[in-house]
Amino acid sequence: MKNSYFSRRIASFGYAFNGIAAFLCSEPHARIHAVATIVVTAAGCWYKLTRMEWILLIIAIAMVWVTEMLNTVIEKIMDHLSPDYHLKVKWIKDVAAGAVLVAAIAAAAIGALIFIPHIL
Repeated sequence: MKNSYFSRRIASFGYAFNGIAAFLCSEPHARIHAVATIVVTAAGCWYKLTRMEWILLIIAIAMVWVTEMLNTVIEKIMDHLSPDYHLKVKWIKDVAAGAVLVAAIAAAAIGALIFIPHIL
């Protein structure tokens, strides 16, 4: 029983990593976020951010990744359920995209508050 429990837990990590890989391979925005994450992480190392600055940066980065991934899932589900144009589907997809925009704006503001003092 224990072995099957642990093997299922390990397998669930594999499924999650497969999902991240599928997201990166299929979505252009995912690759943009990956590059931005690398650039911001490198800048954080360069400027020797404090622990609190890293915490805020990690939360901001994760917030953008999570909203973009959920937006992608919502879009794929809606395209599957309703392949033809439908006003309510458009609304759902627009609101999901809006969530990504809110997260990106918040992340940019956090990044500016952290990096501008270091740059200046």
